[in-house]
Amino acid sequence: MVGAGLGGLTATLFLARQGISVLGVAKHAGTSPNPRATGQTNRTMEIFRRCGVADEVLRGSEGVASGIVVKVAESLRGRVFHTIVHEEDEVDVGLSPEAFGMAGQDYVEPVLLAAARGHGAEVRFGTELTSVRQDASGVTAELLDRASGEAFRVRADYLVAADGHRSFVRESLGIGRQGRGALSHHVGVVFDADMGDRLAADKGTLFYLQNPEFTGVFMMTNTERRNVFAVEYHPERGESPADFPAERCRELLRVATDEPDLEPDILEITSWEMAAWLSDRFRAGRVFLVGDAAKVTPPTGGLGGNTAVGDGYDIAWKLAAVLRGEAGPGLLDSYEAERRPYARHIIDASFANYVERLAPHLAGPDVPEPVDHLRLIFGYRCRSGAVLIEDDDPAELENPLEPSGRPGFRAPHVTVLHDGAATSTVDLVRDWTLITLNRAVWADAPVEVPELADPTGELAKRYGIGPDGASLIRPDGVIAWRTTQRPTAPAATVTSVLNRVKAHS
Repeated sequence: MVGAGLGGLTATLFLARQGISVLGVAKHAGTSPNPRATGQTNRTMEIFRRCGVADEVLRGSEGVASGIVVKVAESLRGRVFHTIVHEEDEVDVGLSPEAFGMAGQDYVEPVLLAAARGHGAEVRFGTELTSVRQDASGVTAELLDRASGEAFRVRADYLVAADGHRSFVRESLGIGRQGRGALSHHVGVVFDADMGDRLAADKGTLFYLQNPEFTGVFMMTNTERRNVFAVEYHPERGESPADFPAERCRELLRVATDEPDLEPDILEITSWEMAAWLSDRFRAGRVFLVGDAAKVTPPTGGLGGNTAVGDGYDIAWKLAAVLRGEAGPGLLDSYEAERRPYARHIIDASFANYVERLAPHLAGPDVPEPVDHLRLIFGYRCRSGAVLIEDDDPAELENPLEPSGRPGFRAPHVTVLHDGAATSTVDLVRDWTLITLNRAVWADAPVEVPELADPTGELAKRYGIGPDGASLIRPDGVIAWRTTQRPTAPAATVTSVLNRVKAHS
């Protein structure tokens, strides 16, 4: 594992939980000190539940746990051009048993790291990958301890590259990128200040600022008094990060917050580039790209970090299944087949948000149509050999509030009775699981078949399986196969399906 950000640490943690020997290396000194990727979708929290860290991650939402307010405005108290999420909007729309999280990246990464190490993973910081080679049986990595200067070599079955948007691994493999490229340049400021009543009580606050003096972003974090401010600068006009010393940043913050006497304690000033890139491939032989190594998306919409977590978990459960002999190597082909089209949706939607919220001058016919946030999070359809799709509908997204229960989509959240207790169908899936209303028919299937009762009728409606049918759910909660009929040999049918989607045959 190269890289120890959200994607790399998620993959490291889940692999270690599955008993896979993992070595993670990162050239940085430690986890991110910056809370830049703040917020966890309910789908991300479902993944963290499978990784055993959901409750701890949610503790990082204390103080901002009841939701988020998102506006496009001139300043915190100035003219509002557009309210994206109102203060009274309901965050929980009943699509998941998990709550929306508001923890920052600086909080989440140490949680993932500690859990990964607790499950036996070795993670070494200050360690740089200097060379990578692969052959038919594995990958050889040359590593450098940056403090001691010691060089050493590691041999592994596979390599997961989560080494960021300037990925050394991607460039070493000659994998190109396509997209709109650099969109804008920003100076980011992490600061402490008492914002008083300018921020919503017990909610996250995110303002996209279109001010006569600057274009920028203001975001509060889960740490008391800590906030993040970003302001755009223009290299084409001769500007650089050096033009934004601490005092100028303070002046801009006073304008942004409508607080002329504000004396913020500035903790960090960094510079970064907003861009949109999609790698031509997410896989090269035994090497897989995740997170920003695979795609770079504008942060407008908050899905970059969440998608990195999804990438890390997706490749991890598939690698674990292959390495434990539970699936054939062909299962790994489904990683790029499923995650790359999803990344394209995320990039397009985030770019549309960027134009609307920060760059209205770019509006035009080449800007993708905005996509509903819920469709992106819950309504994407995976298409690969690990899913048996029998209909000819080409749509890649559906409305998750009206789920079809078809293979490729996430298995809907429905509250059922399991062992006499109200339980979400999402929580029933930890490995390959068969969801059915007639367990007696399917009890001999070679997967988990929970005994369920459906007093509301929602399970039959949302899964579309009828009284005797069944849905086969993958470990990641995606429907792999569905039947509405009772087959002649139920257990043999499931075995045949498993062999196909696990690439055993």
